[in-house]
Amino acid sequence: MVTDVFKRLRKEIEVIFEKDPAARSVLEIVLCYAGFHAIIAHRIAHWLWRHNMRTLARLISNLSRMWTGIEIHPGASIGERFFIDHGTGVVIGETTEIGDDVLLYQGVTLGGTGKEKGKRHPTLLNNIVVGTGAKVLGNITIGDNVKIGANAVVLKDVPDNSTVVGVPGRVVMQNGVRVAPPVADLEHGRLPDPIADALHSMQEQIGRLTQEVEALRNGTLTVSAQPPCETPTPSAAATRSRGKGEGGQGK
Repeated sequence: MVTDVFKRLRKEIEVIFEKDPAARSVLEIVLCYAGFHAIIAHRIAHWLWRHNMRTLARLISNLSRMWTGIEIHPGASIGERFFIDHGTGVVIGETTEIGDDVLLYQGVTLGGTGKEKGKRHPTLLNNIVVGTGAKVLGNITIGDNVKIGANAVVLKDVPDNSTVVGVPGRVVMQNGVRVAPPVADLEHGRLPDPIADALHSMQEQIGRLTQEVEALRNGTLTVSAQPPCETPTPSAAATRSRGKGEGGQGK
């Protein structure tokens, strides 16, 4: 059993060297890598969970969350060579299932979509990368060899060999072939700017109004459909004057 534990630890350390170019030594990983600490704590908590020592499992999970900033429910099933890079803010729900060779970046949520019972968290198969801040929600399946872009929100199943981006998440590449036009999610210089659009519209309106005012000044623009001005006619004015005179005499 001790031999198995050391083999598991060796695998966890090897995958960090493979996926993180900043890793310099085994000692640095053991002492400084929150993702390493979180997965080791989860392996222990998950074993306790499966053997019906669930309060102790939750306690270990909670202590790990306070220490690492990574929350993994002890009921979650996680395969081999799993790596959380940086890790702060990662949340993995109770019924999540994760295969082998999966990489998560900081801020990832593998969560549910409500208060449903039973299987309510996602299933991630093998060789998957989930980018910073991405949310994978509900009882959905993410296929093999999938890449999920930063800040994507994935609510539906994703087929194998796909790349997903956007809110809500959409497949933009599958089997190396683009299946949608280029999107702005990965091209920061082409992101829409609603404030700039509104200012541009206002500038156009001001320009048109300025031209109309100049035309009015020059007498080249006639104003139509103006409401008529009520100017008293001489007869109407005289009638009112007589009425006042007659009222005064009666008084």
